[in-house]
Amino acid sequence: MEAFAALVDAIVYTRSRNGKLALIIAYLRATPDPDRGWALAALTGGLDFPAVKASAIRALMMARIDPVLWQLSRDFVGDTAETASLLWPEPAEKPAPPPTVAEAVGELAAITRSNVAQKLSELFDRLDADGRYALIKLATGAMRIGISARLAKVAFAQAFGVAVELVEEFWHGQTAPYTALFDWAARGAPPPDHGDVPLLRPFMLSHPLEGPAIDAVAADFAAFAAEWKWDGIRVQVVHAGGDTRVFSRGGDDVTAAFPEIAAALDRPMILDGELMVRGSHQGGAEGGAASFNALQQRLGRKTVSAAMLRDYPAFVRLYDVLQVAEEDMRPFAWEQRRARLEEIVPALDGERFDLSGVIAAETLDALAELRSRARDAAIEGVMLKRRDAPYVAGRRTGLWFKWKRDPLTVDCVLMYAQRGSGKRSSFYSDYTFGCWNGDPDAGAELLPVGKAYFGFTDEELKWLDRHVRQHTVARFGPVRETDKSLVLEVAFDSVHASKRHKSGLAMRFPRISRIRADKPAHEADRIETLQAMVRD
Repeated sequence: MEAFAALVDAIVYTRSRNGKLALIIAYLRATPDPDRGWALAALTGGLDFPAVKASAIRALMMARIDPVLWQLSRDFVGDTAETASLLWPEPAEKPAPPPTVAEAVGELAAITRSNVAQKLSELFDRLDADGRYALIKLATGAMRIGISARLAKVAFAQAFGVAVELVEEFWHGQTAPYTALFDWAARGAPPPDHGDVPLLRPFMLSHPLEGPAIDAVAADFAAFAAEWKWDGIRVQVVHAGGDTRVFSRGGDDVTAAFPEIAAALDRPMILDGELMVRGSHQGGAEGGAASFNALQQRLGRKTVSAAMLRDYPAFVRLYDVLQVAEEDMRPFAWEQRRARLEEIVPALDGERFDLSGVIAAETLDALAELRSRARDAAIEGVMLKRRDAPYVAGRRTGLWFKWKRDPLTVDCVLMYAQRGSGKRSSFYSDYTFGCWNGDPDAGAELLPVGKAYFGFTDEELKWLDRHVRQHTVARFGPVRETDKSLVLEVAFDSVHASKRHKSGLAMRFPRISRIRADKPAHEADRIETLQAMVRD
């Protein structure tokens, strides 16, 4: 556990991607099994201890120290793990040596809601502050130390000289502590045998169409095919061994939330597409796609009611085919895969699968005109795919591009702010903003319409943090209310009706576009401006 704690501590204070890679590589090479496997699971979000949540940590701390001291300290530090690790009272004598990572995982897995306080206390007493910090991060699944699952997998590949594409390929069939993966990569054993089970394949991803890439694509436009970029969730539908699973781009198995999709594919193949819900009940075209706001009614559910299946029927708009029976289609060119997909789709359940059409455009300028007019609730922009490109894992330069439509913007007034997490724990970086529900000069009030925590530079963050501190008018726990004086230009992809928000509206992907310190707050936009943009 001490080596893992040192790794976590070093990563926190390392800014560069290559520096973080080097730290993880060194750890994986030097640490024995199964500790390095459990550590890798922690870094990639592969551990879950149901009884050990942030609420359990808070309750444990407030039972040991003054609750007011805890609340004030947590508010100031901005991170539960860091606050608890530093405030935990050191025992007079350590009752036992620090646990190994494997031992800590075993003890955490055995904790129940009835004994969580006792067992965590025993573990905390055996560790120093750095060890407690690492343990809490591992136990709660909230690492937030600047390591993505992809980066950890790249480090694994580089540590043992194997292709990251193969690591991605084998990863989803394994469970922590990944003994078979380490046997293969570190000790030269045969690759893990998945057998005939439905498993995720690494997704092919795109680069934004911007900068020099625009001119390059325009000059060779005939080499690319264009499709609409649909606003759902990217999924693979995989049938193997008589079973069908639906996987999200993040690798999550979402079959339980969309059982009708799994039930609709009964032949061995792997399909790639955008999962959405039908839009006819939302006022959309018959058989068309509803907005992402409608899809959210289905996301994250472990069971789905008959009413939900009826009111929000799911389907997948297919982009690609990765495998048919035993034939791996990924090495073939996009045109060949597309032709095969066009042959397959008519034989599939038309209620659950359809084909994403190719956009007819002779030039990039013509496509730009079509893109500028696309304000359908389910369209994010367009995709450009090289006709001769194979399906390869990750982002490969020059093969696929995403060209998102220009964002919508609205001027809002800053209302509330809260500290961020991790590197931003000392800054007020999460901002809630609102629009007027009428004429502010006639007594209208501000209604919250969204929350954003990105879109600004580091310098702008410092400026915003200073503004929040200097213009605070009330405090509600960790939240500060500011005077209604600062206007923020907020960019977003779309806006939808929402019964969960007082304003009746919910923004899709809001981000701070500009700080409008020059604009008086009473000139910010009104709710009716946003209502006119609703496309549900």
